[in-house]
Amino acid sequence: MSRTSPHQHSEESELSRRGLLRAAGGLAAGLAVAGTAGTADAAPSTWTHPGMLHNAGDINRAKVRVAAGTDPWLSGWNRLTANSHSQSTWTNRATATVIRGGTGENYGLLYNDIAAAYQNALRWLVGGTEANAVCAADILNAWSRTLTTVTGNADRFLAAGIYGWQFANACELMRGYGGFDLAAAQEMLAEVFYPLNNQFLTGHNDACITNYWANWDLCNMASVLAIGILNEDAAKYDQAVTYFKSGAGNGSLTHAVPYLYTDSDGYALGQWQESGRDQGHTVMGMGQMGAICEMAWNQGEDLYSYDNRRFMKAAQYVAKYNLGNDVPYTTYTWGSGQNCAQQSQTVIGSGSRGQIRPVWAMLHFHYNRRLHLDDKYISQMYYDLVAPEGGGGDYGTTSGGFDQLGFGTLMYAK
Repeated sequence: MSRTSPHQHSEESELSRRGLLRAAGGLAAGLAVAGTAGTADAAPSTWTHPGMLHNAGDINRAKVRVAAGTDPWLSGWNRLTANSHSQSTWTNRATATVIRGGTGENYGLLYNDIAAAYQNALRWLVGGTEANAVCAADILNAWSRTLTTVTGNADRFLAAGIYGWQFANACELMRGYGGFDLAAAQEMLAEVFYPLNNQFLTGHNDACITNYWANWDLCNMASVLAIGILNEDAAKYDQAVTYFKSGAGNGSLTHAVPYLYTDSDGYALGQWQESGRDQGHTVMGMGQMGAICEMAWNQGEDLYSYDNRRFMKAAQYVAKYNLGNDVPYTTYTWGSGQNCAQQSQTVIGSGSRGQIRPVWAMLHFHYNRRLHLDDKYISQMYYDLVAPEGGGGDYGTTSGGFDQLGFGTLMYAK
């Protein structure tokens, strides 16, 4: 077993998302080149819509395959239509103030309604049912016109991050629908969610820069990126991409994947920043960073391959351990609290080992099917334990089951 240092970069050239598209004549199925080559973190000069978790090609493929009754898309579709959140009879519970952490918590109202909006939007786009479009638009409009405050203890930053990027993704799917108030959604996200996202990424709640786990940064980065795309705001897009590449906190790529290894079978692995904590949060991290990479990919930026595919190495590591295999672990030390008191984790955390979350289809179908890479452990995790993927409402009623939007089998299978 060999290990490279946290900051050692391979000489192997990175795959260029824009380069791939240019090599294909500038066009791929449903994917337009979003902008021209320029600085690595430059926002696209022409925005692609839909262009977050799903592009036009993804939607058309799912629509055609489901209509033809072809698996695995049909199996993914059946998981969607069986979910209670995807029914057009869902009634929103929009409220002016969302609280996560502390007295009066009510944030379940928001994450359940976001799941319902997203799932109804998918049913409309793939199945063509108008009632689902009406339902999704009603949910998004109600929250866009009602929500004014996201608050609570420090967990308010988790709410602003996770539900910011998820809400924006549901909006992106509905942006072409006449009954959806895009302007209200854009304004609400920019005025309610973004200030908290920005406050966390720039100030980290006045804590030591390493105090918060990677997922706290990642969800707020994802929200800034998604709001940037929805609102065609280049500054926000650039902020998120720049932080991914060089941010000071634990969510930036090198800090999120501090140690690299090669296992006895020759597979490159990357220790995840939360691996010494527990596995539920490491798998959550695959979903949060995966969402950032997929959204950027659909705008022409290849973060999946950044730093010699460092994220893929982390996903392989997390998958390998959660499949029941041994992985190397290097003692992880960080500064905590406001005074950066030193903490250390000397062994990998086994809590929640093998937890199922719908995060693996996105990664498998990118690395294995788009790029034709050997993703042994990611692939095994997806096919052996997860497929077909469900979404919010299929993995329990608590917030962890709603940390990802899911339905990757339906939307990413190739």
